[in-house]
Amino acid sequence: MSNKEKPVWIIGHRNPDTDSVCSAIAYAYLKRQLGMNARPARAGKLNEETRYVLGRFGFEEPRLINYFYPTLEDIDLYDAPTVTPAETLRNVGRLFVENPHLKSVPVVDGGDAVVGIITVGDLAKRYYQDDSIRELENGETTFADIIRTLEGTLVTGDAAGLFHGKIKIGASRAATLADDVAPGDLVILGDREDVQRELLETGRICLVLTRNTPVSAAVKAAAEAGGSLIITTPYNTYTTARMINQSISVRLLMSRNVVCFNTTDLLQDVRQKIVSAKYVSYPVLRKGRYKGVIDRGMMLEPQRQQVILVDHNERSQAVEGIEETRILEIIDHHRLGGLTTGTPIYIRQEPVGSTATIVANMFQSLNVEIPPEYAGILFAAVVSDTLCFRSPTTTPADQAAAGRLARIAGLADPEALAMAVLRAGSVLNRMSPAALIRNDFKEFDFGDFRVTVSQINIMDRTQAREKMPALQKALDAFRAKEGYGMCLLMLTDVLGESTDLMESGNRDSLLDRIFGKRQPGGFYFLPGVLSRKKQIIPPLTEAIKQENN
Repeated sequence: MSNKEKPVWIIGHRNPDTDSVCSAIAYAYLKRQLGMNARPARAGKLNEETRYVLGRFGFEEPRLINYFYPTLEDIDLYDAPTVTPAETLRNVGRLFVENPHLKSVPVVDGGDAVVGIITVGDLAKRYYQDDSIRELENGETTFADIIRTLEGTLVTGDAAGLFHGKIKIGASRAATLADDVAPGDLVILGDREDVQRELLETGRICLVLTRNTPVSAAVKAAAEAGGSLIITTPYNTYTTARMINQSISVRLLMSRNVVCFNTTDLLQDVRQKIVSAKYVSYPVLRKGRYKGVIDRGMMLEPQRQQVILVDHNERSQAVEGIEETRILEIIDHHRLGGLTTGTPIYIRQEPVGSTATIVANMFQSLNVEIPPEYAGILFAAVVSDTLCFRSPTTTPADQAAAGRLARIAGLADPEALAMAVLRAGSVLNRMSPAALIRNDFKEFDFGDFRVTVSQINIMDRTQAREKMPALQKALDAFRAKEGYGMCLLMLTDVLGESTDLMESGNRDSLLDRIFGKRQPGGFYFLPGVLSRKKQIIPPLTEAIKQENN
């Protein structure tokens, strides 16, 4: 894929939720209607709620992107020509002449798998080895290849076989030359018919007659009688001798120990291998098939991947390698984070309960009609992020957008769908404690102090509290393994509009100042708290600032 064809990826945060995924899908559709080659992506595994929503409205999962570190896919490869192992050196030489910048030619089999490589240096070595001109025993050269290389004509004989003999130049007297020629040899000769006839008495040989020397009927008959070949060529003796050396197959001269790269290889790894390998050039494969070449002289500087971020703007929440991309836009409803860009970009950041609300309003302001299925996933995203409008992050704009989206989607009972979405997101009994911690967590950086906040929506508080010992063990293990300063877990009762907050990190004094006294089970009971973004992160941020002052 060339850089001109590369799409702009619209992607949400790591550990994606319904809002980030559905907003990416819908916004990518909107940008396509406006002429941009935009595609949605996700930065992690989908949760059950999001899977339910996509399935409900007939959408496939967006493409998974684990990182944006540039790979060879981001480089314009040199489209070097290839040859097969049976090709002659003569034709390889033509490729080098026709392509002055070409330093090597990959050798491929019938399925475009690279089996070798041949370089300009390989040809030069061949021509400087004088013995190679006279002896082609190991060349696996066919008479047909010799004829093609010499631009010759077969006068008589069978050109299908391999040539295994020695090459002789017919400059001596007939008797002397005949004593030096054995069956199977090839003799380059001019218009000396007496020598031609005496040599043919040797038995099965090959005569190459230079300057298109005419062949008499007697000579032709003698060749046919002895099973010999006669070939005529327009070249003189010196040129003919040199060109026969070019008739051997690439198979003989190619290097089989080829260092290849794949289009999925990271550029930083490729650079290191090129420095250590020190070859002239390197074939690049895609799924085992040849795609092009890179060489040591190429500047492996990729065109930056263009991306649009939705539902996040913090480096810690973005997909790995985001700093290697060109960020075009940010569409978000969270606090400002630490991402920086090299050029001014478009940012739409509003204090609403869902990014989907912003996207829905952009459809309206740009006069782009929302298809019913896109309206459906945007509605589901709004009710998911606002906890069916119970979250304190909910605004009149969210409620107005949800009502409009429900009508466009043709939802007969929007409330029933909202409850179905929330039930699908209640994964307490479907996942292990360790998986629950990672299911929906966000990372926040406070200088050298890193904090994660996981959130699980529950429908049964009693059942959730029974699982607290196992969840606490998993939370402690998660913090220890990943090296975070503190990890929080919100068990949010949507219908009861409250949260049980668990923690790992032994920051009792800090959390007590924020959330009050702990319950006997070691957790904080927080009535009215439903929002991580609005009711957990802001007071935590302020308390950490005060503690550091």
